[in-house]
Amino acid sequence: MRRPVLTSAWSSTRKTRMVMPLPRYAVARRLSPRLPAGKRGRAYWTPVAGETFMDLPDPSFRARRRIAAPALLLAFALLTAPLSGTALAKAPPDRWQAQVAQTSAGADTAARATSITDRLDALGIAWHAEAFELDGKHGRNVVADLGGPADAPLLLIGAHYDRVDVGHGATDNASGVATVLELAQALKARPLQAHRVKLAFWDLEEQGLLGSRAWVATPGQEKPALYVNFDVFGWGDTLWMMAPQSDTPLVNALEALSRQQKLGFQPGDKYPPTDHLAFLKAGWPAVSFSLVGGDEIPDILQVFAGQKPAQAPKVMKVIHSPQDGIDQLDARNVPRALRVLENGLRSLDAKPAPAPTD
Repeated sequence: MRRPVLTSAWSSTRKTRMVMPLPRYAVARRLSPRLPAGKRGRAYWTPVAGETFMDLPDPSFRARRRIAAPALLLAFALLTAPLSGTALAKAPPDRWQAQVAQTSAGADTAARATSITDRLDALGIAWHAEAFELDGKHGRNVVADLGGPADAPLLLIGAHYDRVDVGHGATDNASGVATVLELAQALKARPLQAHRVKLAFWDLEEQGLLGSRAWVATPGQEKPALYVNFDVFGWGDTLWMMAPQSDTPLVNALEALSRQQKLGFQPGDKYPPTDHLAFLKAGWPAVSFSLVGGDEIPDILQVFAGQKPAQAPKVMKVIHSPQDGIDQLDARNVPRALRVLENGLRSLDAKPAPAPTD
């Protein structure tokens, strides 16, 4: 997710700079000699007291220490998780949290990618890396194939895995990565019948949706029947859906399923910019999901409209700041949200739309 303030965020482009109320903790404008070339001179939020990752004397050593515990937790969760068609119905939030911790512990983008490919390997899902260059920047998307009937339309599910230079990118967007991997586990255990399914983990979203834009622009790229995006899936009581149309079979199914799970559901075409835009701008169908507090949504939309809400929503206090760590997550409603999403996709699969034509 690109943020409309000082740095790129929950995903406004760099051309969209809006004033955002500062969080309640003290802030300081700092220039860090450890920032990559081209990043120096930008303002970053940081608490007056306490260290950030950029302040550590030996980041690689600290990163290895942080990775060890999450890796063990994730391995245990994978070994003990049910691999039946009801995997998401029975799985506790521990496995999701362990994956978020593993991904956000990565000291750099390559380490975050490794946390994803390790999970895919453990699940027996084939994957490959796709290098790209766009706008003078180089990145690497990770694409996995769950298979399906050869002549079936493509369902693409994805999330960006890169982060900004400050914080650990737990909410933005290790949470979305973990959500895609949970759905992958469920769809691997009980495949869809009328769709082929691929997963995409985008690089350089925070630099202007570069990974997803490069993928869409690849000559001969297959147009999916639907792209399903996840960005900021960290807490709250409401499944927030970016849906260009509010009265579709998928929206209607998700609304009914959310009621059954006693989970809030808010669809609509007003939503922070993120990787779904690369698809919509190409004329390809796409939706996006977040898990946040329902009372945050109006204030978030105010921020992205360039307005100043009475109180800054939690999302805008956390993402792209030193606070974006696993301690900000609340996974209590994640299992219910995952059940809604899995069953919604299965409902879509039961009544698939015709394969798109170019």
